[in-house]
Amino acid sequence: MSACVTVIIAAFNAQSTLARAIRSALEQPQTAEVIVVDDASDDGTCTAANEEAERDLRVRLIRQAVNQGPAAARNRALDAAMSEYVAILDSDDVFIPGRLDLLLSCQHCEMVADNIAFVTPEYLTTAISQDWSTIAPDFTLLEPTEFVLGNLRQNGVSRGELGFLKPVLSRAFLDKHKLRYDPSLRLGEDYDLYVRMMLAGARMRVTCRPGYAAVVRSDSISAQHSAADLGALQTALESHLDAGGQSPNLTRAMQAHLRDVRYKRDHRVCLDLRRRQGIVAALQYLFGAGDRAWPVVRQIVRDKLNLDQMAGDTASKDGSRLLLPPDGL
Repeated sequence: MSACVTVIIAAFNAQSTLARAIRSALEQPQTAEVIVVDDASDDGTCTAANEEAERDLRVRLIRQAVNQGPAAARNRALDAAMSEYVAILDSDDVFIPGRLDLLLSCQHCEMVADNIAFVTPEYLTTAISQDWSTIAPDFTLLEPTEFVLGNLRQNGVSRGELGFLKPVLSRAFLDKHKLRYDPSLRLGEDYDLYVRMMLAGARMRVTCRPGYAAVVRSDSISAQHSAADLGALQTALESHLDAGGQSPNLTRAMQAHLRDVRYKRDHRVCLDLRRRQGIVAALQYLFGAGDRAWPVVRQIVRDKLNLDQMAGDTASKDGSRLLLPPDGL
């Protein structure tokens, strides 16, 4: 297949990993261009991007004067994209060789995703060179209800993982329905866009063969979401329900996800109040609503007992863990 994919990289202070990410995209024959949006970095990110642009004319750099977050940065790139398809690549991650060839073999679908290998930095080279062909390349239709439920707490992690998927997206579909990332979101921005695409009629197919390597670091701060970030996500989830037209099962799944995020926000607000204003303020908030206390107390206990881990924050002892089971969803 000819080059028909725009790879979008939102980068902030990514000088040490950006070149590796860009080159992994350029190695895919289907990559027509790589658009890097430097989100007002204060390190050498811009220099690294310019050096890659000098090496390969398919690389373009867009600079933002003020940091606006990954959603706004990706929107800048989406508006500038020229290809039939777009693919998101985080600045510290890489595409596994052959990724786009496999994804583009699944036709007549607006979103096509593959498995993600969460890897430690030391295991990255091994993951890239590993022979993943033993995992069937079959594609399965992921229904909206299944996708939403796949983002809820399960199997000992504090939330599900399907929102981590990085599908190749139809740019024509995004433009036709005037869909972009919600710039107010710094948490769950991918999940939000995928749901709004599905509500507009998009279909997502998924293969369990890995094609995307996500680097996991011991100093990850992904669990430290602010109350404001969680509140913005809560508003987005409410808007999904307000859109209407969902099946009863999808509505129930969305309501469960909304409750889960609201409880997480309540928990964060309670902890912030205790730290800033003391235990009395935290208790007043905790018991200020009838359904608030028990979920917050339960989460505090789980934190104390270390019962939860953030999805994607850990890799197995050999340095790698797959998001999806290799034998199918």
